[in-house]
Amino acid sequence: MTLKDPHGRPVSNLRVSLTPRCNLSCIYCHREGEDAPGTSLTAAEIAEVLRVAAGFGIRSVKFTGGEPLLRPDLADIIRSVPDGMESSMTTNGTLLAGSAADLKEAGLRRVNVSIDSLNPDTYRKIAGTDRLSDVLEGIDAALGHGLTPVKLNMVVLKGINDHEVDDFLAYVRGNRDLVLQLIELMHFNDCDHHGELNGLEASLAARSKQIVTRRMHHRKKYCLDGAEVEVVRPLHNTEFCAYCNRLRLTSDGKLKPCLLRTDNHVDIRGTMGKALEDLFIEAVKRRQPFFT
Repeated sequence: MTLKDPHGRPVSNLRVSLTPRCNLSCIYCHREGEDAPGTSLTAAEIAEVLRVAAGFGIRSVKFTGGEPLLRPDLADIIRSVPDGMESSMTTNGTLLAGSAADLKEAGLRRVNVSIDSLNPDTYRKIAGTDRLSDVLEGIDAALGHGLTPVKLNMVVLKGINDHEVDDFLAYVRGNRDLVLQLIELMHFNDCDHHGELNGLEASLAARSKQIVTRRMHHRKKYCLDGAEVEVVRPLHNTEFCAYCNRLRLTSDGKLKPCLLRTDNHVDIRGTMGKALEDLFIEAVKRRQPFFT
């Protein structure tokens, strides 16, 4: 059975927050839209959620946080991913160098690494601490152990890092296992450095040899001079919402139909089997495009 919401959008992707804890203090962090999270789900509870999700035809799961590598049972959680479901992870990369081999062995397919500057001083200004060298080592380890493609998530911050886009393009250029994702700043955490992505995306389009429209949110991938870059624009973007295929699970056990809303959650904690299946169906019924 495939889940479709009242607007005809199929749900094929699950995003699971494993913990609200993080070892960085990024100025823009939206914490996956969690509002005062409680105790995190156990590995067994997450495994049951994944089993039910697979039964509904959900074929990919992305583990997020906080920082998922702060979970000591992360490898066990990855091993619990059902056959036929692809697993990936978003991480800040600071702990990735020592974990990449174990993650690959556990069955993780690939990683997204949040990295907003290649300059140590700017990185410290954004993240609250200078861990840039650890992140770069983590990226190298992910590449070395085949957690690819490695997608670099750069939140574009006006007046802080928006001048570094070409530096990032140079960093990924020539390596087909690296993809740059330029991400629009969202309205969280009182961070007011919203960049103008219209001009940036127009510039990328003009310089690209090929433009591919991705199924995920119908966003564009630009291929230019040996570098691949995607632009992720979730704000005031009706197309982004119209093609959303994602359901979220908060770290404390609530199915979250939309990142930008906190008033339509479905609490699944303590449920399993048929009861959990029914709550999945209810959560999908509550999905509505935020921008229409």
